Amino acid sequence: MSTPRVRRLTLAGSVTGAVIVALDGTVLTVAQPHLQRDLHATFAQVQWTSTGYLIAVASLLVFAGRLGDRYGHRRVFAIGMLGFGAASAGIGLAGGVGWVIGLRVAQGVFGALLQPATLGMLRAVYPPDRLGRPLAVRTGAIGLAAAAGPLVGGALTTHLGWRAVFFLNVAPALAMGLTALAVRAPMAPRGTARPRLDLPGAALLAMALAGLVHTLVGVPGTGWTAATALGPTAAVAAGGVFVWHERRTEHPLVPPGLLRSATAGPALGVLVSASAALSGALFLGTYYLQDVLALDPLASGLRALPLAVMMVLGAPVAALLMRRQGPRRTTVAGMVLVAAGVLLMSRLGRDSGAEAIGGCFLVLGAGFATVMVTATTVVVRDASVDTAGVAGGLQQTAMNIGPALGVAAATTLMSVAGPGAVTGRPPGDGPGRAADVFLSAMGPALTVLAAVAAAGALPATRLPGRAAARPPGGQPVEEAPDGPPRSEIASSA
Repeated sequence: MSTPRVRRLTLAGSVTGAVIVALDGTVLTVAQPHLQRDLHATFAQVQWTSTGYLIAVASLLVFAGRLGDRYGHRRVFAIGMLGFGAASAGIGLAGGVGWVIGLRVAQGVFGALLQPATLGMLRAVYPPDRLGRPLAVRTGAIGLAAAAGPLVGGALTTHLGWRAVFFLNVAPALAMGLTALAVRAPMAPRGTARPRLDLPGAALLAMALAGLVHTLVGVPGTGWTAATALGPTAAVAAGGVFVWHERRTEHPLVPPGLLRSATAGPALGVLVSASAALSGALFLGTYYLQDVLALDPLASGLRALPLAVMMVLGAPVAALLMRRQGPRRTTVAGMVLVAAGVLLMSRLGRDSGAEAIGGCFLVLGAGFATVMVTATTVVVRDASVDTAGVAGGLQQTAMNIGPALGVAAATTLMSVAGPGAVTGRPPGDGPGRAADVFLSAMGPALTVLAAVAAAGALPATRLPGRAAARPPGGQPVEEAPDGPPRSEIASSA
């Protein structure tokens, strides 16, 4: 059994790791123009500082989770944190954009190591029926980092330069990495069989995810062309071979029971749907605030602040609702709120005030916080301890694929509804004409994204229902999706 002290340190490490990764992505966006000017880099090179990182992270998350299952999540987390901090320091000292790109890829590798471990560590020290609260704390911290990122990045870049953005990560990453190595956590009993590593499966999955992410990230800048179509083709081919390999290998990378679970698959589908709808809406919302309403980045960030506020405040409320109403009802309600928030945003126009805009982001934040807490809890809780890393890797993969898919979908929808609305200059002259074209395309595009969120409520109906009374000396039972009660906990801690 883990002690309260170990649980507190584990939660602190999980939150710190999640916040560092979330903060790193948001502050970099603000610093990129200064980095480009200082290093005399091209726009394409600067884009690769983000693209290279995303590809490295997304392609390695599941394998990194499996490493945690085999060698211990705390150890893998420590390596990831220390490596992430060292790579951040290297970027801050880099003398050329080539070094920045290479170190960003390395940072992505270490980020892939630590992200599933932040969930695997929690699953190892908290009983399954008590995971909701620590995951709510983690979700709220991510929301706070997302809100603080642009402000912190802007302040550091303005007063200390873009290199300070990367030095920001070094001290907390090194401190938490060393602390994780020093903490004595419960060890698996001697003689416990460790899962074997499926290296061919890991390579095939990495190829499939890298091709998919590279394509989705590139679409907003280039649109759908013959060249960008090669990425999905390669991804489908590698994915097909991966499935064939997994069915035949003795030790698959993704245990069959995990994906065949009645809850994990639907929960992952919910996360992809919700994050796609949210990210696509935020992508278009940024253009709306800055190009249509002519707000500067700070004013735009303040308009969107209610989303982050509700991420922080809504996460603990979602955990409480989940305990009382069950994951199914809570997640369905969250998806309805996400869909409603995106649909409300589709009705914004030139005359929309701060109250209307803030209301859209408020509803979006409340819904997304609810979905994040409940769906993540279901994925991690229903995994056994020895597959918690893979479950965390799948959850993190969903949270990387969903946003890339949402932005790509938003760009495609805008190009169909209004040529040049986002990716280029629309027909006609003057900013007024450009704003009109954007607004005419934004409504239909956001309506489709709202439909994507609404569709995510369907797999949410397959999640576990409300917990019933606990039988004497037994585990809690819950209402199953098809009626009869079943055990709430798929496997013991």
